[in-house]
Amino acid sequence: MRSNERQTGVAEELNETRMDPVLQEALKDFRLSVHAWSEAAMNRPRRPIHSAARTTWRLAVIWAMGCLLAAGSVGGALYERHHRQEMARQAAVEQARQRQLAAQPAAAASTREQDEQLLAEVDSAVSRQVPSAMEPLAALMEGTGEQ
Repeated sequence: MRSNERQTGVAEELNETRMDPVLQEALKDFRLSVHAWSEAAMNRPRRPIHSAARTTWRLAVIWAMGCLLAAGSVGGALYERHHRQEMARQAAVEQARQRQLAAQPAAAASTREQDEQLLAEVDSAVSRQVPSAMEPLAALMEGTGEQ
């Protein structure tokens, strides 16, 4: 209530004392210009204010994501290189196995011929014309054939 009483008291004093019309016009213009300036200041577009902590976190996140992207690219390249080397090694092993399989039939044929020749030699060395149980009969037959 006291503030209302003060305001009304001040207004009454102003009304009672007649001001100079030039002073009243100057105060009126000043008051209008202050209101216009306040209105313009309130309605102007503003940029949001960024705090330093928010900017710091944003910068840290950007750097972390960039490092993560770089590490992923390098890791992917290394994995691809390893994969290609592994495929080349497997291809070399497969070629060596194919060459070995291709060489096996020739070696097997050669070994088979050697085995057959060795068996023939053993057979001729061990074998007889007539088995030992039949020798007396064979000797008898030889004797009759000459007569």
